[in-house]
Amino acid sequence: MRIILANRYFSPDESATSRMVSSLAFALAAQGIEVRVLTGRARYEAGAEPCPARETLSGTDVHRIWSTQFGRRTLPGRALDYLSFHASALMWLLTHTRRGDICIVCTDPPLLSCTAALALAATGGSLVNWIMDLYPELAIDAGLIPRGGLVARTTIRLRDLSLRAARCTVAPTRAMAKVVEDRGIPADRVSVLPHWASGEAIRPMPAERSVLRRCWGLDGKFVVGYSGNLGRSHEFGTLLDAASRLSGRADIVFLIVGDGFRRAQVEDGVRQRGLRNVMMQPLQPRELLSDCLAAADVHLVSLLPEMEPYVVPSKFFGIAAAARPTFFIGAPDGEIAQLLIAGDCGLSFRIGEAQQLADAIAAYAAAPERCRVAGENAFRLFGNAFTETRGVRDWNALLARVAAGEQPLVLERQPADR
Repeated sequence: MRIILANRYFSPDESATSRMVSSLAFALAAQGIEVRVLTGRARYEAGAEPCPARETLSGTDVHRIWSTQFGRRTLPGRALDYLSFHASALMWLLTHTRRGDICIVCTDPPLLSCTAALALAATGGSLVNWIMDLYPELAIDAGLIPRGGLVARTTIRLRDLSLRAARCTVAPTRAMAKVVEDRGIPADRVSVLPHWASGEAIRPMPAERSVLRRCWGLDGKFVVGYSGNLGRSHEFGTLLDAASRLSGRADIVFLIVGDGFRRAQVEDGVRQRGLRNVMMQPLQPRELLSDCLAAADVHLVSLLPEMEPYVVPSKFFGIAAAARPTFFIGAPDGEIAQLLIAGDCGLSFRIGEAQQLADAIAAYAAAPERCRVAGENAFRLFGNAFTETRGVRDWNALLARVAAGEQPLVLERQPADR
């Protein structure tokens, strides 16, 4: 069995999809499985040096194809990056895949499954879709593609064709799987496998041992963290309003670490409000991930309610692995909100509930024991449901059946199963 994993970003890149794909690739290679990775040369972090075109990482054969590198700041530039990656990916798959290969295709860039399906139909490989974000619905709801227009209808039809061509489609949540099934994809070809975090890369650490916390001058503070992508599907107005309400508290600091489409908007909001209690830092390298997560006492996660069926905020799993509680801003009946209830490891707030969020932060700051217990509960939830070992085990079961030509094993392990 030879596995090909296709995603625009891969290690050492630190974006969310890169971490998931890299984790699975390295784990499969460690079992002696031949793994090739089809990825790009650019890195998610703005200004980062591009990666080499070919290298071997932890037993995986990494092929980094050419694409334009205009970045995420403008839609035309982003579209050209996507199109050029698709063209290079098509040529690579046509020349490198063979009958019997299993190609796990992710959703960055969007609709990569369409390109892969075309190539694999010619070469005889098997397609497995791994949905990280559901496109084009995500782009439609974000207002990037007109709803009901020709582009929306055409891209949905093409995406659906690629789903039907796949041996199996893997979704991280039941809500996302239901969207796929509602498009006419047979339920026995859709599996629900939650995301995970690496217990090796992320370990619980007392806040006082965080080097970054000390370097950033946060010792003696109660730190509210946000770490990762600041993307279109996230909401930051509630966070900034809560920070405004707590601006008179010298003991409470908001720490935002990461990059993405909304970073400039957040920076503007901090300046306009004159917030001295908000610190902005760039995305940190993987070797500092545990330290970075440990720098905060509680972490924030946000998601626009309309994006619930299309996106899963995977940063939650790393927060849980770091034994920190989560304050979620979004739909109270959403995936993360329900996990917080099931694990008793944080609180949820609707968008606009800035005063409630500020009050909760103040309450946690005044009760270190409550914060500690919520963090321990989060780590227990992680150990029961979201370890790399469990995630890779489920993937192994699914891939073994695909390789044997059998009906894909339908796994419907809900994230809260413990």
